[in-house]
Amino acid sequence: MKRTFAAGVAGVAALLLAGTAMAGEAKIFETKSAINNLSTVMVDGGKARDLTVGLGSGAYRRPGDPANMFYAVSDRGPNFVCGDVETVLGVSEDAVCHGNKVRVYPTPDYSPSIYTIFLGDNGTFDIKDVITIKDQNGIPLTGLTNKLTVAKTEKPVDANGNALEQSVSSIDAEGIIRLTDGTYWIGEENGPSVLHVAADGIVINRIVPAGSEKDFDGAAYKVTGGLPAILVKRQTNRGIESMAVSPDETKLYFMVQNPLANPNADAYKAAKNTRLFVYDRVSEKLSGEYIYQLDDPQTFRNDPTDKQNAPRISEVLALGNDRLLVLERTDKTTKLHEVKLAGATNILASRWDDMSANPTLEQENDLSKLDLIAVPKTLRFDSADYPMAPNKLEGLAIMGDGALAMINDNDFGIKGDPTQVILIDGLVQADKY
Repeated sequence: MKRTFAAGVAGVAALLLAGTAMAGEAKIFETKSAINNLSTVMVDGGKARDLTVGLGSGAYRRPGDPANMFYAVSDRGPNFVCGDVETVLGVSEDAVCHGNKVRVYPTPDYSPSIYTIFLGDNGTFDIKDVITIKDQNGIPLTGLTNKLTVAKTEKPVDANGNALEQSVSSIDAEGIIRLTDGTYWIGEENGPSVLHVAADGIVINRIVPAGSEKDFDGAAYKVTGGLPAILVKRQTNRGIESMAVSPDETKLYFMVQNPLANPNADAYKAAKNTRLFVYDRVSEKLSGEYIYQLDDPQTFRNDPTDKQNAPRISEVLALGNDRLLVLERTDKTTKLHEVKLAGATNILASRWDDMSANPTLEQENDLSKLDLIAVPKTLRFDSADYPMAPNKLEGLAIMGDGALAMINDNDFGIKGDPTQVILIDGLVQADKY
Protein backbone atom coordinates (compact mmCIF):
# COMPACT_ATOMS: atom_id res chain seq x y z
CA MET A 1 0.00 0.00 0.00
CA LYS A 2 2.31 2.73 -1.22
CA ARG A 3 0.16 5.05 -3.30
CA THR A 4 -0.45 8.66 -2.31
CA PHE A 5 -3.63 9.70 -0.51
CA ALA A 6 -4.77 11.67 -3.57
CA ALA A 7 -4.45 8.55 -5.69
CA GLY A 8 -6.28 6.65 -2.99
CA VAL A 9 -9.27 9.00 -3.05
CA ALA A 10 -9.43 8.85 -6.84
CA GLY A 11 -9.21 5.08 -6.69
CA VAL A 12 -11.99 4.57 -4.21
CA ALA A 13 -14.17 7.08 -6.05
CA ALA A 14 -13.68 5.10 -9.25
CA LEU A 15 -14.45 1.88 -7.45
CA LEU A 16 -17.63 3.27 -5.93
CA LEU A 17 -18.87 4.92 -9.09
CA ALA A 18 -18.89 1.56 -10.80
CA GLY A 19 -21.77 0.44 -8.56
CA THR A 20 -22.29 -3.01 -7.16
CA ALA A 21 -21.06 -4.81 -10.27
CA MET A 22 -17.46 -4.40 -9.13
CA ALA A 23 -14.52 -6.35 -10.41
CA GLY A 24 -12.62 -5.61 -7.20
CA GLU A 25 -11.48 -8.35 -4.89
CA ALA A 26 -12.58 -8.56 -1.26
CA LYS A 27 -10.33 -9.65 1.57
CA ILE A 28 -11.26 -10.37 5.19
CA PHE A 29 -9.00 -9.52 8.16
CA GLU A 30 -9.27 -10.68 11.79
CA THR A 31 -7.03 -10.00 14.76
CA LYS A 32 -5.04 -12.16 17.16
CA SER A 33 -4.00 -9.19 19.27
CA ALA A 34 -4.26 -9.73 23.02
CA ILE A 35 -5.63 -6.19 23.32
CA ASN A 36 -8.80 -7.51 21.70
CA ASN A 37 -9.56 -9.79 24.67
CA LEU A 38 -11.75 -7.95 27.17
CA SER A 39 -13.06 -10.26 29.90
CA THR A 40 -15.07 -13.36 30.71
CA VAL A 41 -18.50 -12.83 32.23
CA MET A 42 -20.45 -15.44 34.18
CA VAL A 43 -23.38 -15.32 36.58
CA ASP A 44 -24.58 -17.97 39.04
CA GLY A 45 -26.26 -20.80 37.18
CA GLY A 46 -25.24 -19.41 33.82
CA LYS A 47 -22.53 -19.97 31.25
CA ALA A 48 -19.19 -18.28 30.71
CA ARG A 49 -19.17 -15.67 27.95
CA ASP A 50 -15.81 -14.48 26.59
CA LEU A 51 -16.03 -10.83 25.58
CA THR A 52 -13.82 -9.05 23.06
CA VAL A 53 -13.41 -5.34 22.37
CA GLY A 54 -16.02 -3.89 20.00
CA LEU A 55 -13.58 -1.88 17.89
CA GLY A 56 -15.74 -1.06 14.93
CA SER A 57 -18.37 1.55 15.81
CA GLY A 58 -16.58 4.07 13.60
CA ALA A 59 -13.42 4.33 11.51
CA TYR A 60 -11.28 6.91 9.73
CA ARG A 61 -7.93 7.15 7.98
CA ARG A 62 -6.33 10.58 7.99
CA PRO A 63 -4.49 11.81 4.87
CA GLY A 64 -0.78 11.25 5.34
CA ASP A 65 -1.16 8.41 7.83
CA PRO A 66 0.52 5.07 7.03
CA ALA A 67 -1.21 3.49 4.05
CA ASN A 68 -2.35 0.38 5.94
CA MET A 69 -3.50 2.17 9.13
CA PHE A 70 -6.80 3.58 10.32
CA TYR A 71 -8.40 4.72 13.57
CA ALA A 72 -11.38 2.92 15.08
CA VAL A 73 -13.61 3.81 18.01
CA SER A 74 -15.57 1.65 20.42
CA ASP A 75 -18.99 2.46 21.76
CA ARG A 76 -20.25 2.33 25.36
CA GLY A 77 -19.10 -1.22 26.02
CA PRO A 78 -20.86 -4.59 26.20
CA ASN A 79 -24.58 -4.09 26.64
CA PHE A 80 -27.76 -5.88 25.66
CA VAL A 81 -31.50 -5.84 26.18
CA CYS A 82 -33.38 -8.17 28.49
CA GLY A 83 -34.51 -10.30 25.56
CA ASP A 84 -30.88 -11.36 25.01
CA VAL A 85 -30.13 -12.36 28.62
CA GLU A 86 -30.68 -16.09 28.10
CA THR A 87 -28.59 -16.16 24.90
CA VAL A 88 -25.68 -14.21 26.40
CA LEU A 89 -25.62 -15.31 30.05
CA GLY A 90 -27.47 -18.62 29.99
CA VAL A 91 -30.00 -17.68 32.67
CA SER A 92 -33.60 -16.59 32.41
CA GLU A 93 -34.46 -13.02 31.50
CA ASP A 94 -36.32 -12.58 34.76
CA ALA A 95 -33.27 -13.63 36.79
CA VAL A 96 -31.49 -10.44 35.68
CA CYS A 97 -34.20 -7.97 34.66
CA HIS A 98 -36.87 -8.94 37.21
CA GLY A 99 -39.63 -7.84 34.87
CA ASN A 100 -38.17 -4.33 34.44
CA LYS A 101 -37.32 -2.64 31.14
CA VAL A 102 -33.59 -2.11 31.59
CA ARG A 103 -30.35 -2.56 29.65
CA VAL A 104 -27.66 -4.94 30.90
CA TYR A 105 -24.02 -3.79 31.21
CA PRO A 106 -21.86 -6.82 32.16
CA THR A 107 -18.63 -4.73 32.30
CA PRO A 108 -19.88 -1.32 33.47
CA ASP A 109 -16.39 0.11 34.06
CA TYR A 110 -15.41 -0.15 30.39
CA SER A 111 -14.29 3.16 28.88
CA PRO A 112 -15.03 4.03 25.23
CA SER A 113 -11.67 4.19 23.48
CA ILE A 114 -9.84 5.01 20.26
CA TYR A 115 -7.79 2.24 18.66
CA THR A 116 -5.10 2.33 15.98
CA ILE A 117 -5.49 -0.52 13.50
CA PHE A 118 -2.84 -1.82 11.09
CA LEU A 119 -3.81 -4.25 8.33
CA GLY A 120 -1.21 -6.93 7.63
CA ASP A 121 -0.38 -8.88 4.49
CA ASN A 122 -1.46 -12.18 6.07
CA GLY A 123 -5.18 -11.52 6.59
CA THR A 124 -4.81 -10.25 10.15
CA PHE A 125 -4.86 -6.80 11.72
CA ASP A 126 -2.90 -5.52 14.70
CA ILE A 127 -4.13 -3.16 17.39
CA LYS A 128 -1.15 -0.91 18.09
CA ASP A 129 -2.47 1.81 20.38
CA VAL A 130 -5.40 2.49 22.72
CA ILE A 131 -6.52 5.92 23.95
CA THR A 132 -9.32 6.03 26.50
CA ILE A 133 -11.71 8.98 26.26
CA LYS A 134 -11.37 11.04 29.45
CA ASP A 135 -12.72 14.06 31.29
CA GLN A 136 -10.68 17.19 31.99
CA ASN A 137 -9.21 15.53 35.08
CA GLY A 138 -7.88 12.63 33.05
CA ILE A 139 -10.47 10.19 34.44
CA PRO A 140 -11.70 7.69 31.82
CA LEU A 141 -15.39 8.05 30.96
CA THR A 142 -17.76 5.12 31.14
CA GLY A 143 -20.42 4.20 28.62
CA LEU A 144 -23.30 4.14 31.09
CA THR A 145 -26.31 6.23 30.17
CA ASN A 146 -26.59 9.89 31.14
CA LYS A 147 -29.32 10.79 33.61
CA LEU A 148 -31.38 12.72 31.07
CA THR A 149 -34.58 14.61 31.81
CA VAL A 150 -35.13 16.31 28.45
CA ALA A 151 -34.43 13.29 26.23
CA LYS A 152 -35.47 9.73 27.01
CA THR A 153 -32.84 7.33 28.25
CA GLU A 154 -32.39 3.78 29.58
CA LYS A 155 -31.79 2.42 33.08
CA PRO A 156 -28.61 0.32 33.34
CA VAL A 157 -28.08 -2.81 35.45
CA ASP A 158 -25.10 -5.13 35.82
CA ALA A 159 -25.05 -8.82 34.87
CA ASN A 160 -26.64 -9.74 38.19
CA GLY A 161 -29.46 -7.25 37.78
CA ASN A 162 -28.11 -4.70 40.26
CA ALA A 163 -28.96 -1.11 39.39
CA LEU A 164 -26.03 0.95 38.12
CA GLU A 165 -25.63 4.66 38.71
CA GLN A 166 -26.04 6.79 35.61
CA SER A 167 -23.26 9.27 34.88
CA VAL A 168 -23.50 12.89 33.83
CA SER A 169 -20.21 12.59 31.91
CA SER A 170 -20.56 9.19 30.21
CA ILE A 171 -20.65 8.85 26.42
CA ASP A 172 -21.64 6.38 23.72
CA ALA A 173 -18.97 7.03 21.07
CA GLU A 174 -20.00 5.94 17.56
CA GLY A 175 -18.29 7.90 14.74
CA ILE A 176 -14.77 9.31 14.47
CA ILE A 177 -12.47 11.51 12.39
CA ARG A 178 -9.01 12.87 13.18
CA LEU A 179 -7.81 16.29 12.03
CA THR A 180 -4.31 17.28 10.97
CA ASP A 181 -3.93 19.09 14.33
CA GLY A 182 -4.21 15.69 16.05
CA THR A 183 -7.62 16.25 17.65
CA TYR A 184 -10.62 14.02 17.10
CA TRP A 185 -14.31 14.68 16.46
CA ILE A 186 -16.67 11.96 17.59
CA GLY A 187 -20.37 11.33 16.96
CA GLU A 188 -22.12 10.35 20.19
CA GLU A 189 -25.38 8.45 20.33
CA ASN A 190 -26.92 8.85 23.76
CA GLY A 191 -27.08 12.64 24.23
CA PRO A 192 -27.19 12.86 21.29
CA SER A 193 -24.08 14.97 20.90
CA VAL A 194 -20.80 15.54 19.09
CA LEU A 195 -17.49 15.63 20.92
CA HIS A 196 -14.24 17.48 20.24
CA VAL A 197 -11.48 15.39 21.82
CA ALA A 198 -7.79 16.19 22.30
CA ALA A 199 -5.04 13.93 20.97
CA ASP A 200 -4.63 12.38 24.42
CA GLY A 201 -8.34 11.52 24.65
CA ILE A 202 -9.45 14.38 26.93
CA VAL A 203 -12.82 15.87 25.95
CA ILE A 204 -12.44 19.51 24.90
CA ASN A 205 -16.13 20.19 24.26
CA ARG A 206 -19.38 18.25 24.08
CA ILE A 207 -22.02 19.87 21.87
CA VAL A 208 -25.55 18.87 22.89
CA PRO A 209 -29.09 19.88 21.84
CA ALA A 210 -29.95 23.42 22.93
CA GLY A 211 -32.00 23.36 26.10
CA SER A 212 -30.53 20.11 27.39
CA GLU A 213 -27.30 21.59 28.80
CA LYS A 214 -28.48 21.34 32.42
CA ASP A 215 -28.72 17.58 32.10
CA PHE A 216 -24.92 17.63 31.86
CA ASP A 217 -24.26 19.94 34.81
CA GLY A 218 -21.34 18.54 36.76
CA ALA A 219 -19.63 16.97 33.76
CA ALA A 220 -15.88 17.48 34.08
CA TYR A 221 -15.61 18.99 30.63
CA LYS A 222 -17.12 21.86 28.66
CA VAL A 223 -20.70 21.41 27.43
CA THR A 224 -22.23 23.64 24.73
CA GLY A 225 -25.83 23.69 23.50
CA GLY A 226 -25.04 23.99 19.81
CA LEU A 227 -27.34 21.37 18.23
CA PRO A 228 -31.02 21.95 17.38
CA ALA A 229 -33.24 21.44 20.41
CA ILE A 230 -35.43 19.04 18.44
CA LEU A 231 -32.70 16.38 18.55
CA VAL A 232 -33.76 15.47 22.09
CA LYS A 233 -36.58 13.65 20.32
CA ARG A 234 -34.18 11.04 19.01
CA GLN A 235 -35.47 7.52 19.59
CA THR A 236 -33.61 5.77 22.42
CA ASN A 237 -30.45 4.11 21.06
CA ARG A 238 -30.88 5.86 17.70
CA GLY A 239 -28.87 9.06 18.11
CA ILE A 240 -25.74 10.19 16.20
CA GLU A 241 -23.66 7.28 14.88
CA SER A 242 -21.43 8.98 12.32
CA MET A 243 -18.80 11.63 11.68
CA ALA A 244 -17.06 12.85 8.52
CA VAL A 245 -14.87 15.80 7.55
CA SER A 246 -14.46 17.72 4.31
CA PRO A 247 -11.06 17.51 2.55
CA ASP A 248 -10.13 21.03 3.69
CA GLU A 249 -11.27 20.24 7.26
CA THR A 250 -13.60 23.26 7.39
CA LYS A 251 -16.80 21.17 7.61
CA LEU A 252 -17.97 18.26 9.70
CA TYR A 253 -20.82 16.03 8.60
CA PHE A 254 -22.93 13.79 10.82
CA MET A 255 -26.38 12.22 10.77
CA VAL A 256 -29.05 11.08 13.17
CA GLN A 257 -29.20 7.31 12.89
CA ASN A 258 -32.96 7.23 12.29
CA PRO A 259 -35.85 9.65 12.00
CA LEU A 260 -36.78 11.34 15.26
CA ALA A 261 -39.61 10.14 17.49
CA ASN A 262 -41.43 13.30 16.50
CA PRO A 263 -44.01 13.73 17.84
CA ASN A 264 -43.89 10.15 19.17
CA ALA A 265 -42.47 6.66 18.68
CA ASP A 266 -45.23 5.74 16.21
CA ALA A 267 -43.97 8.47 13.88
CA TYR A 268 -40.39 7.20 14.24
CA LYS A 269 -41.40 3.66 13.33
CA ALA A 270 -43.01 4.70 10.04
CA ALA A 271 -40.75 7.60 9.03
CA LYS A 272 -38.11 7.66 6.28
CA ASN A 273 -36.76 11.18 6.81
CA THR A 274 -33.63 11.43 8.90
CA ARG A 275 -31.40 14.48 9.29
CA LEU A 276 -27.90 15.18 7.96
CA PHE A 277 -26.00 18.08 9.52
CA VAL A 278 -23.10 20.26 8.40
CA TYR A 279 -21.00 21.95 11.09
CA ASP A 280 -18.76 24.88 10.12
CA ARG A 281 -15.55 24.61 12.11
CA VAL A 282 -14.59 28.24 11.38
CA SER A 283 -17.77 29.81 12.81
CA GLU A 284 -18.26 26.89 15.25
CA LYS A 285 -21.92 26.69 14.25
CA LEU A 286 -24.15 24.47 12.18
CA SER A 287 -24.42 25.70 8.61
CA GLY A 288 -26.72 23.08 7.11
CA GLU A 289 -29.39 20.49 7.83
CA TYR A 290 -30.59 18.21 5.06
CA ILE A 291 -33.08 15.39 4.66
CA TYR A 292 -31.88 11.88 3.90
CA GLN A 293 -34.59 9.35 3.10
CA LEU A 294 -34.00 5.79 4.24
CA ASP A 295 -34.53 2.94 1.79
CA ASP A 296 -37.53 0.64 1.67
CA PRO A 297 -36.76 -2.08 4.26
CA GLN A 298 -37.76 -4.78 1.77
CA THR A 299 -34.74 -3.88 -0.38
CA PHE A 300 -32.20 -5.12 2.19
CA ARG A 301 -31.70 -8.48 0.58
CA ASN A 302 -30.10 -10.46 3.40
CA ASP A 303 -32.88 -9.60 5.85
CA PRO A 304 -35.87 -7.94 4.15
CA THR A 305 -38.60 -6.75 6.50
CA ASP A 306 -41.71 -4.58 6.61
CA LYS A 307 -40.30 -2.53 9.49
CA GLN A 308 -39.31 0.93 8.26
CA ASN A 309 -37.22 1.52 11.39
CA ALA A 310 -34.96 -1.46 10.58
CA PRO A 311 -32.72 0.55 8.18
CA ARG A 312 -30.43 3.00 9.97
CA ILE A 313 -27.36 5.18 9.36
CA SER A 314 -24.10 4.01 10.96
CA GLU A 315 -21.39 5.95 9.11
CA VAL A 316 -20.68 8.90 6.82
CA LEU A 317 -17.47 9.29 4.82
CA ALA A 318 -16.60 12.44 2.84
CA LEU A 319 -15.49 11.76 -0.74
CA GLY A 320 -15.27 15.48 -1.51
CA ASN A 321 -16.75 18.81 -0.52
CA ASP A 322 -20.44 18.17 0.20
CA ARG A 323 -20.12 14.76 -1.47
CA LEU A 324 -20.58 11.91 0.96
CA LEU A 325 -20.72 8.17 1.21
CA VAL A 326 -23.49 7.09 3.59
CA LEU A 327 -23.57 3.66 5.22
CA GLU A 328 -27.18 2.55 5.56
CA ARG A 329 -27.73 -0.86 7.08
CA THR A 330 -29.98 -3.38 8.73
CA ASP A 331 -28.65 -6.15 10.98
CA LYS A 332 -27.46 -8.31 8.07
CA THR A 333 -27.30 -6.04 5.02
CA THR A 334 -25.12 -2.98 4.43
CA LYS A 335 -25.56 -0.49 1.58
CA LEU A 336 -23.33 2.42 0.64
CA HIS A 337 -25.02 5.38 -1.03
CA GLU A 338 -23.27 8.37 -2.54
CA VAL A 339 -25.07 11.63 -1.83
CA LYS A 340 -24.50 15.24 -2.83
CA LEU A 341 -25.87 18.19 -0.91
CA ALA A 342 -26.17 20.45 -3.95
CA GLY A 343 -29.82 20.95 -4.89
CA ALA A 344 -31.22 19.55 -1.66
CA THR A 345 -33.26 21.76 0.71
CA ASN A 346 -31.39 23.23 3.67
CA ILE A 347 -33.94 23.09 6.51
CA LEU A 348 -31.69 24.43 9.27
CA ALA A 349 -33.59 26.77 11.62
CA SER A 350 -36.78 26.28 9.61
CA ARG A 351 -40.20 25.18 10.86
CA TRP A 352 -38.95 21.58 10.66
CA ASP A 353 -36.68 22.28 13.64
CA ASP A 354 -39.65 23.60 15.63
CA MET A 355 -41.02 21.02 18.07
CA SER A 356 -44.50 22.53 17.71
CA ALA A 357 -44.65 21.91 13.94
CA ASN A 358 -47.74 20.01 12.80
CA PRO A 359 -47.38 17.84 10.85
CA THR A 360 -43.76 17.08 11.65
CA LEU A 361 -41.07 16.20 9.14
CA GLU A 362 -41.23 12.64 10.41
CA GLN A 363 -44.96 12.31 9.64
CA GLU A 364 -44.76 12.85 5.89
CA ASN A 365 -42.59 10.60 3.71
CA ASP A 366 -43.78 12.25 0.47
CA LEU A 367 -41.58 15.34 0.50
CA SER A 368 -43.22 16.79 -2.61
CA LYS A 369 -46.22 17.57 -0.39
CA LEU A 370 -43.94 19.68 1.80
CA ASP A 371 -42.07 21.32 -1.09
CA LEU A 372 -38.82 19.80 0.18
CA ILE A 373 -36.02 18.01 -1.68
CA ALA A 374 -33.96 15.28 -0.02
CA VAL A 375 -30.32 14.65 -0.86
CA PRO A 376 -30.13 12.45 -3.98
CA LYS A 377 -28.84 8.91 -3.40
CA THR A 378 -26.91 6.61 -5.71
CA LEU A 379 -26.23 3.03 -4.62
CA ARG A 380 -22.53 2.17 -4.80
CA PHE A 381 -22.28 -1.05 -2.74
CA ASP A 382 -24.54 -3.77 -1.38
CA SER A 383 -23.12 -6.35 1.01
CA ALA A 384 -25.61 -8.90 -0.34
CA ASP A 385 -23.23 -9.14 -3.33
CA TYR A 386 -20.40 -10.16 -0.97
CA PRO A 387 -21.39 -13.28 1.03
CA MET A 388 -18.16 -13.08 3.05
CA ALA A 389 -18.96 -9.60 4.37
CA PRO A 390 -19.61 -9.49 8.14
CA ASN A 391 -22.92 -8.29 9.53
CA LYS A 392 -23.37 -4.92 11.20
CA LEU A 393 -20.69 -3.01 9.31
CA GLU A 394 -20.33 0.40 10.94
CA GLY A 395 -16.93 1.93 10.07
CA LEU A 396 -15.44 3.14 6.77
CA ALA A 397 -11.89 4.19 5.89
CA ILE A 398 -10.08 4.87 2.63
CA MET A 399 -6.72 3.13 2.71
CA GLY A 400 -3.59 4.51 1.13
CA ASP A 401 -3.93 2.49 -2.08
CA GLY A 402 -7.55 3.50 -2.61
CA ALA A 403 -9.10 0.33 -1.25
CA LEU A 404 -12.13 0.76 0.97
CA ALA A 405 -11.92 -0.77 4.46
CA MET A 406 -15.15 -1.58 6.31
CA ILE A 407 -15.16 -2.77 9.91
CA ASN A 408 -18.05 -4.33 11.82
CA ASP A 409 -19.29 -3.63 15.31
CA ASN A 410 -19.27 -7.10 16.87
CA ASP A 411 -21.06 -5.83 20.01
CA PHE A 412 -18.08 -6.93 22.11
CA GLY A 413 -18.68 -10.56 21.18
CA ILE A 414 -21.81 -10.89 23.32
CA LYS A 415 -23.16 -13.36 20.76
CA GLY A 416 -19.79 -14.79 19.72
CA ASP A 417 -19.17 -12.69 16.59
CA PRO A 418 -15.57 -11.60 15.86
CA THR A 419 -14.49 -8.16 14.73
CA GLN A 420 -13.63 -8.30 11.04
CA VAL A 421 -12.37 -5.86 8.43
CA ILE A 422 -13.41 -6.34 4.82
CA LEU A 423 -11.09 -4.64 2.34
CA ILE A 424 -12.36 -4.13 -1.21
CA ASP A 425 -9.62 -3.52 -3.74
CA GLY A 426 -9.34 -3.37 -7.53
CA LEU A 427 -10.01 -0.24 -9.58
CA VAL A 428 -12.49 0.01 -12.45
CA GLN A 429 -13.45 2.68 -14.95
CA ALA A 430 -15.40 5.46 -13.24
CA ASP A 431 -18.64 6.72 -14.73
CA LYS A 432 -18.70 10.38 -15.66
CA TYR A 433 -19.82 12.56 -12.83
